[in-house]
Amino acid sequence: MSHPDVDHELFDRGQFQAELALKSSPIAAFKKAIRQAGEILDGRFSATCDIRRLITGRAWFVDQILREAWARFDWGDANDIALVAVGGYGRGELHPHSDIDILILLDGAQHDSLREPIEGFLTLLWDIGLEIGQSVRSVEDCAEQARADLTVITNLMESRTLVGADDLRRRMLAATGTQYMWPAREFFLAKRAEQHARHAKYNDTEYNLEPNVKGSPGGLRDLQNILWVIGRYYGTLTLETLVTRGLLTPSEFGLLSASQEFLWKVRYALHMVAGRAEDRLLFDHQRRLAGLLGFTASNAKLAVESFMQKYYRVVMAAAELSDLVNQTLEEQLLEQPGCGELRPLNARFQVRDGFIEASDPGVFKRTPSAILEIFVLMAQHPEIRGVRSGTIRLLRDHRQLIDDKFRHDIRNTSLFVELFKSYEGIHRNLRRMNRYGILGRYLPEFGHIIGQMQHDLFHIYTVDAHTLNLIKNLRKLDRPEMAEKYPLASELMAQLPKPELVYFAGLFHDIAKGRGGDHSELGAKDALAFCERHHLPPWDSRLIAWLVKNHLVMSTTAQRKDLSDPQVIHDFASTVGDQTHLDYLYVLTVADINATNPTLWNSWRASLMRQLYAETKRALRRGLENPIDREERIRENQHAALKLLHAREDIDADAVEQLWAQLGDHYFLRHSAEDIAWHAEAILRHPHDGAPLVLIKETTQREFEGGTQIFIYAPDQHDFFAVTVAAMDQLNLNIQDARILTSTSQFTLDTYVVLDADGGSIGDDPERIAEIRQGLVDALRNPHDYSTIIKRRVPRQLKSFGFAPQVTIHTDAQRPLSVIEVIAPDRPGLLARVGQIFLDFDLSVQNAKIATLGERVEDVFFVTDAHNQPLSDPELCARLQESLVRQLSDIQDSAVPLSRISF
Repeated sequence: MSHPDVDHELFDRGQFQAELALKSSPIAAFKKAIRQAGEILDGRFSATCDIRRLITGRAWFVDQILREAWARFDWGDANDIALVAVGGYGRGELHPHSDIDILILLDGAQHDSLREPIEGFLTLLWDIGLEIGQSVRSVEDCAEQARADLTVITNLMESRTLVGADDLRRRMLAATGTQYMWPAREFFLAKRAEQHARHAKYNDTEYNLEPNVKGSPGGLRDLQNILWVIGRYYGTLTLETLVTRGLLTPSEFGLLSASQEFLWKVRYALHMVAGRAEDRLLFDHQRRLAGLLGFTASNAKLAVESFMQKYYRVVMAAAELSDLVNQTLEEQLLEQPGCGELRPLNARFQVRDGFIEASDPGVFKRTPSAILEIFVLMAQHPEIRGVRSGTIRLLRDHRQLIDDKFRHDIRNTSLFVELFKSYEGIHRNLRRMNRYGILGRYLPEFGHIIGQMQHDLFHIYTVDAHTLNLIKNLRKLDRPEMAEKYPLASELMAQLPKPELVYFAGLFHDIAKGRGGDHSELGAKDALAFCERHHLPPWDSRLIAWLVKNHLVMSTTAQRKDLSDPQVIHDFASTVGDQTHLDYLYVLTVADINATNPTLWNSWRASLMRQLYAETKRALRRGLENPIDREERIRENQHAALKLLHAREDIDADAVEQLWAQLGDHYFLRHSAEDIAWHAEAILRHPHDGAPLVLIKETTQREFEGGTQIFIYAPDQHDFFAVTVAAMDQLNLNIQDARILTSTSQFTLDTYVVLDADGGSIGDDPERIAEIRQGLVDALRNPHDYSTIIKRRVPRQLKSFGFAPQVTIHTDAQRPLSVIEVIAPDRPGLLARVGQIFLDFDLSVQNAKIATLGERVEDVFFVTDAHNQPLSDPELCARLQESLVRQLSDIQDSAVPLSRISF
């Protein structure tokens, strides 16, 4: 990498020497020069100066500073020692806070006389604030350590002599040459293994929410890896070698260079914004970087979303070119000339050494359908390891043949459908199609979502990566090892009459995101057009479009509605219509939740989904014209609970009947027979001293599986809900569900399902259970000592997401309740704040559904007023909505409320 010969603005040696002469200590002069150079370079960056000149200019400036520092010490014989730049600094590249890697190279191990100046030199560098990574070695030490350590040999390959005898560096390079260690083949295999391990740390995807500009797939480290391998193979460390050696065409090299320059800009800006060496594109920085790099908002996208889409598309292109180079190098370094096994597949393709290739360079021009056929063949022959480099290049060169005529050709539509019917390899080959730029051309609507992110914590992948992960999850449901984690979904997946239909639905379920409007509705239209173009039968087409349109309905119903209400089940069953639609929707929903964010799937969410499936299946069997009768359900639960109580001693049947007479229908609808018996026995044995009864158990009951059930029985009081949720917040409990009832004797019977603050189960932990019970008893016994709403530090990622809370208030269509839906940024103590507001407005909470999705909560509360009636006063509702928005806003005075009030 070249450096500017002289840049007097960046470093004026005469002025620097004058500063040194004026100061009693050199440290101030060095620091001033470093500070001024940093300000000049940052100013040039803001003025959109060429990024290559900036990073090479910074390296040139550091060269001058190190030489000036070196000159302050007596080194004796200059031929015995040299100051050498290694690593990225050795390449002549430095970002604002990059490590400055140096090697003090000695001619032999016995240099005690140099210990004092070496220590003084290094101390000076630390004192003036340089981020130095240093080593002191002889030529022989370098050879010994390089032989044993891949990182050492890699660093030494990139070296420049700054001061001293360059002969020492040349001897070091000779001693570490390929004839002595790390020959090109061995080096390539080690670097490939290192890259695979690094990619695995980032889930083998370019599309993480907070990617690492350096280490993630397609990042700068991948480009450096190419440099190191060709340096070991060809003896030259420049990307231009890729063209002269035929590994890339000039146009491909231009794309790779442009990708490198963009990533350099991002990394430079990231260091500026963070004020330190930072390679992670954290949420804290993404918005500022978008502005710094000139991205602006559009109607459909935030500026940060446009910036990140550009980033993802750049790293995807870089990863594709990196794959191409690595595949070419593998063929050159690992294959033995003349020994490659050649096996014809058909007239167009053959397999050589386990990789598929075109039979001749004209295949795709003569037969454009072969562009899709190659992926079908790889799915049909899973032993094929990949595509040979020459054929990857042919695919890249001919993908412009995919136009409207190509998309409507029955040969191509048949091949695409055939891929989705393959026994295995569907997801793997869709990823290949996406990587090689084929999928987005064949389906232009998919092309629009490539690299498209949603700036939140709920969706941790871009839309295209999420879509392909969903299909991967569907495919994994077929595997026996998945049956333990997803028993019902695995069973249903194996029974689907046409599994390809759910794959097609998965492909289209989010394809309309980012266009504005309802993406489910728009995606269903796209899916119908796709089905028509691909000549799918009418019933199949309608099912695919229905799944796309309704892909959110099941998860929304399970997490936001009261599944104990027969009307909720009947309404959902009416939407589904039949068992086949229910089965397809269930497996699609499970795959979708896990592809959105794997941390969302826990035993609690799984139990809700299974309960909704089971209740809907029962409703469908009964027939939609015969909805479940509430009275029948109540009688069933009471009868089963009585049978359980009769088996227990000292339980008076008359006392049970008297207790149940006070509870009301909703209690028996919302609880299982086992819990009804559990509650009754505990209440009847509880002393009537006014102290609250708190029962806690971990349950494997389907409805509450994975959570800990807390039942509270106590005299009703106005602030009961507010006090309870505040106390649970103090106890670091994460409330998943709340069922609040008041008996005719004015006792409250509340059931909460909780997880620990980290989302895990409390489990059978006697000490923790005792702590929770005592904390709740103390809080409810002394409600006037209402706990101050806990103030915990907001996690870093949550701080990056501030949006105005959305509040919806309407009257329940089936019951005399008002429904308050709150969508707000997740913050510690949020539920306790809501409880306090309800207390202020004299509201009683009858039920609640709690859901945390990434950085946002989506909670639903069923409330009544002080007279146990729904809220009917529009002015009261407006004030309630305003209060909720104001209290829950990140920036209380500037958030614009999004609300809807209806009756």
